[in-house]
Amino acid sequence: MKTRSNTEISTLSFKLYYSPLLHGVTVFILKPNLLTGCTLSVFLQEDTDHNYYTSKTYEPSEPMSKDLWVNIEQMDKGKVKIHGILSNTHRQAARVNLSFDFPFYGHFLREITVATGGFIYTGDVVHRMLTATQYIAPLMANFDPSVSRNSTVIYFDNGTALVVQWDHVHLQDNYNLGSFTFQATLHNTGRIVFAYKEIPIEVSQISSVNHPVKVGLSDAFVVVHKIQQIPNVRRRTIYEYHRVELMKTKITNSTAVEIMPLPTCLQFTSCSACISSQINFNCSWCHRLNRCSSGFDRHRQDWVDNSCPDEKLNLISGPSGNCLYYQRIEDKLQREILIAMCDAHVSFFLCLLLDDTKIALHLRDSQADSAIGRMPGTHPLHTGLILGILLVMLIMVAGVLVTVYIYHHPTSAASLFLIERRPSRWPAMKFRRGSGHPAYTEVEPVGQEKEGFIESEQC
Repeated sequence: MKTRSNTEISTLSFKLYYSPLLHGVTVFILKPNLLTGCTLSVFLQEDTDHNYYTSKTYEPSEPMSKDLWVNIEQMDKGKVKIHGILSNTHRQAARVNLSFDFPFYGHFLREITVATGGFIYTGDVVHRMLTATQYIAPLMANFDPSVSRNSTVIYFDNGTALVVQWDHVHLQDNYNLGSFTFQATLHNTGRIVFAYKEIPIEVSQISSVNHPVKVGLSDAFVVVHKIQQIPNVRRRTIYEYHRVELMKTKITNSTAVEIMPLPTCLQFTSCSACISSQINFNCSWCHRLNRCSSGFDRHRQDWVDNSCPDEKLNLISGPSGNCLYYQRIEDKLQREILIAMCDAHVSFFLCLLLDDTKIALHLRDSQADSAIGRMPGTHPLHTGLILGILLVMLIMVAGVLVTVYIYHHPTSAASLFLIERRPSRWPAMKFRRGSGHPAYTEVEPVGQEKEGFIESEQC
């Protein structure tokens, strides 16, 4: 299996296949870190876990390949549906509602689109380039069920899984090759099974001149742009962020492929679980959306519009499982003071800089050192800061106690001593005695104006 992360824009010369047409849809296939407009190049990368899914191909000799094939003829006849339109048309697609939530790349789907071309479209925006991205393709090719009366598109939903079968379908541009029979099964756990019963030729030999030939998965996110020149008109751009391509040479008669989902950031519903996750993605929590994400999923536009990538907050898990927000402290002295307060086992403290909506009083956590950016080898400096902070606190406490004592004992020796040496008795302060206002006040002079200045009369 191969994972394709990006491809050239020039390869997007797809023909317009499926109706209805949704105007203003543009499809680009970009690598996530190349969305800033860099020159794109093609590369294929071998990946054992494919980040989002793992897969295993079963050969015809393995018993599992037969077990994964679902015999629809033995299923409940009332639930098996032969789609009359798809079974008699070419390059058409139809919506199918699911009776369960199907997780696809971490997103839960309740509706999919079955196409005559041997694949399932999973996107929300239906356009004429369904073959570009957001698909589940057991065998995407130029199949035309209308050329044979025996060709049908069948689907079956038992409440926990959906089976879609392309039965005895032929290639439109090469009918004499024979019929193809294969199916895709979507389970409510996110597990996907491709099973093949009849594959008359090698998949790699199927022509892709008039239709793409793909086996695998793909997902993308949609970004809506406003067109300033045309009011009330928006353009949708589709960016593919991940694709899984199965080896076409392994697809033969009586083979099967089992695709298992891997954990994604979207499955975490709390901040602490999100930032402490140990999966293949760098998950981060956006408190504005209350969502965990790697930044690249179908909610990409919401993630960017709410400035989630630009949040300058370090998140750590609090002692009660709550998420604590610590703003990045660029000043080294402030950082060292904050670390010193943690090392001094201060039970709680107020964050120096808070988020834009609320003031939070955060409990100290054992992970505070890593969130603030503590570096090893700084213990001597921390000790000095601790002593300095304790000394200041002792002086403040002593001042408060002395003030309280003098207030309640005005005739004591200490009170009389301070009264004799109050600031009003200091020589340097005699010039400040009075009302406290400046010594000079402005008066309205009586005289004549002379070249813009005021000349006062002689006394």
